[in-house]
Amino acid sequence: MTEYGRGPGPEPWHPEDPQYGDQGWIGHEPQQGRMPYGGGPQQQYPQEPQYQDPQYQDPQYPEPQYQQQPHPQQYQQQPQQPTYGGGQVWDTGQGQYLEVPQTTDPYAGGVDPYAQQQPVAAYPGEAPDLYSTAEAYPPPQPPGRRRVATEPEEQWQDEETAEEADSFLAGGAGKGGDGDEPSGRRSGRSKDKPKKRSGTACLVAAVVIIGVVGGGGYYGYTYLKAKFGAAEDYAGEGTGSVSIDIPKGTGLGEMGRILKAHGVVASAQAFVDAAHVHPKGGAIQAGSYAMKEHMSGKAAVDLMANGAGLNALDVIPGWRNVQVYEAIDKRLKLKDGTTHDVATKEFKTLGLPDWANTNPKIKDPLEGFLYPARYDLKKEATPQTLLKEMVAKATQAYGNADLKAQAAKLNLENPLQLLTVASLVQAEGRYQHDFDKISRVVYNRLKPGNTETYGLLDFDSTVNYMKGQSTLDIGSVDELRKIDDPYNTYKIKGLPAGPIGNPGPDALKSALNPAPGPWYYFVSINEDETLFAVTNAEHNRNREKYEEERKKTGQ
Repeated sequence: MTEYGRGPGPEPWHPEDPQYGDQGWIGHEPQQGRMPYGGGPQQQYPQEPQYQDPQYQDPQYPEPQYQQQPHPQQYQQQPQQPTYGGGQVWDTGQGQYLEVPQTTDPYAGGVDPYAQQQPVAAYPGEAPDLYSTAEAYPPPQPPGRRRVATEPEEQWQDEETAEEADSFLAGGAGKGGDGDEPSGRRSGRSKDKPKKRSGTACLVAAVVIIGVVGGGGYYGYTYLKAKFGAAEDYAGEGTGSVSIDIPKGTGLGEMGRILKAHGVVASAQAFVDAAHVHPKGGAIQAGSYAMKEHMSGKAAVDLMANGAGLNALDVIPGWRNVQVYEAIDKRLKLKDGTTHDVATKEFKTLGLPDWANTNPKIKDPLEGFLYPARYDLKKEATPQTLLKEMVAKATQAYGNADLKAQAAKLNLENPLQLLTVASLVQAEGRYQHDFDKISRVVYNRLKPGNTETYGLLDFDSTVNYMKGQSTLDIGSVDELRKIDDPYNTYKIKGLPAGPIGNPGPDALKSALNPAPGPWYYFVSINEDETLFAVTNAEHNRNREKYEEERKKTGQ
């Protein structure tokens, strides 16, 4: 198909352009007459006769007739071709035509040099007629009637036809009344395709636009609600029971996502928002929690921040092993004595250090090695796993403190004795701020040549451990001195056979670093005051103050 004009507009380029005029449909450039200098006549070349379809004749633009030339080398003036309008050249595919201008250029001798050009036809057989079939495109139109197609299927049509095509939106059928093409004009559309368009395309376009706008609005609303609106949340304290494990190092956001994944809270953001306004929200610890389903963010934070829902076992500093065993049985819902039996039978497999259980008189080899800390009670928790974890924590803590080297510095026989001192400090010292001085009292009483207690510790705590009790009224001293037991410090000199409890890190620190001082006695009057004495007489006066304080408080 020919590109009319070869430019962005409907008109051809300037005649001096090498691509001026159409190049025809036969694959080679049409020949044009040579342009004479000074406006003189142009030399013409003969044209061979061309094949003409006898069945095709455009009623509006009759084809010019040419005389067949005897030989292509003979030259003969060709008949003048019809022109249109402004003297421009246009091409039908069978020859190029020049329209002679009606006005002359005064500077070119009164003759337009471009008007001298005459049509030159191709050689016979090289320019077939492309307009003789029903499927062919219409013949080229003069420049004044050309129109650039705006759609791939739209063909050249005059301005009047374009107005008819645009009028369908207003409900009309164009100037033809029923949408048919005006008589005497040809169109590139097939005759079986009406030019009148239905409103389906407009309806589809409207639906698409509404869908895009509506969808964008919905997602925009969802985004704004998620970013600035209140987070989705349940109401109330929840129901049922859910076990949740919060790993160590987990932040509030991840906690919220874990809770949401288990159906505890409606959204992670609800939990985070509640934690930010809770006084203890930022101190929620890792661990295993017993939660409920469908809890509000506030209810979940309240439960976790206060530790009430924490599904864990807290070993308190100073607890004896029997207390730890009972707590494990209770939390794991086991029969009473189950954990104690495991400890008695399997203590050698629980990971004790080599310096533990070196005294055959020790009542419980694990005493002092169930390190005070919080232990998660996961679903797979058993007495064995918990005891191993506690012993491992104790072994690590004592290894970091280097009890072997420190025991030698403190004139103790082994690390087990140092651990025993720490357990005594924990049991005797009611308040942490007294630990350093109480530690010094222990070491002073253990000194050889001690003339105040003569090597006896005389600690009520060891008697209570021996008897499995916890009381201030342990009986008379005379009766206690008759009891023969490796933990009765009223009878034996020196330290008991082993630890009497599980000391915490503060008591251990005080056992390693006792405060300097000459004290051999102490008594705690109240929470804020502990009285230390060097002599027994001074200690007796302090005891009187202690008795008076007990009468005031009703103890």
